Amino acid sequence: MHSLSVVLVQRDAEGTIKEVTKAKVAVFTHGFEISKTDSKGTVLVEEASELETYNATEENKMEDKIKAISEAGVGLIVCGGTVSEIAMHFFERYKIMVVKTVSKFELRRICFATKARGSMTLACPTPEELGYVDSCKVTEWGSTKVIVFEQEPETPCSIATIVLRGATNNIMDDIERAIERGVNTFKGAVKDGRFLPGAGAAEMNVASKVRSLGESTPGQDQYAIKKYAEAFEVVARILATNAGLDATEVISKLYSKHAENLSAWGVDIEGLGDNVSDAQERGILDHLTTKQTAIRLATNAAVTILRISQIIMAKPCDVPIPGGSPGGTMGSMDQDAAM
Repeated sequence: MHSLSVVLVQRDAEGTIKEVTKAKVAVFTHGFEISKTDSKGTVLVEEASELETYNATEENKMEDKIKAISEAGVGLIVCGGTVSEIAMHFFERYKIMVVKTVSKFELRRICFATKARGSMTLACPTPEELGYVDSCKVTEWGSTKVIVFEQEPETPCSIATIVLRGATNNIMDDIERAIERGVNTFKGAVKDGRFLPGAGAAEMNVASKVRSLGESTPGQDQYAIKKYAEAFEVVARILATNAGLDATEVISKLYSKHAENLSAWGVDIEGLGDNVSDAQERGILDHLTTKQTAIRLATNAAVTILRISQIIMAKPCDVPIPGGSPGGTMGSMDQDAAM
């Protein structure tokens, strides 16, 4: 039965123990070292035996903590900070593998994979805080050492790692973007399963409706409405330009099709027919929530910029200038330039 690679961490394990199987996991959100007091103090040592006793006391306390962890059946320790040399010595003695990571993101992923809970103290974790891993080992892929946490199929787990390998950084970036968009689309489809015709058809439908609204609106507001409709043409225009088509001609044909209530027609980059076709019949779809979010964010950004411009061009507010002449007020930019 094949194992499922759950989490991959790009680092090496601490110490000489590089692999454990069927082990309990303890996760500490901080480093594993002797705690320091909040206030400074002075220790007066008069004899060498007192110094040896002082050092032995610290070592004994550290050994007692690690021995209790070992007796609880823990075979893997994951720390979110520095591991002291004394602690590392006793981890090696009790055959406990140690993984150190300063990334909270990696620490959270390991907790998800092993079902462990991060502990805030150096005390022995409770059974509820312990996790489990079928296999944890250090391996080398290419020239990079990685730690692979593996779980058997019968072990429940809700997280996995996708490993990408490519010849160049550009290829890696393209594959990473494709996977990220695919995963986000799947997540959005689970929350809301509604889709729209793609290939710029949805944007052209909105542009056609908004343009009709602008033509029926009296006054100067119609110019702003028509410009807002023109902004929606950019998706179809970019698709046509990248495909080597005449963007203006394609936009004109799409407006003609949408005027006939053919709202699913979009750009056909394969050059079939008249460079426009029914995107829904061809299976080209876009997620509705993604479209709504993009339109909302872009509209809010444009409105914010216009509001900032309006504030800059506002009339003087007659606010006294700090440190200025008595009775002086903030003038307009034109007045300041004239002076």
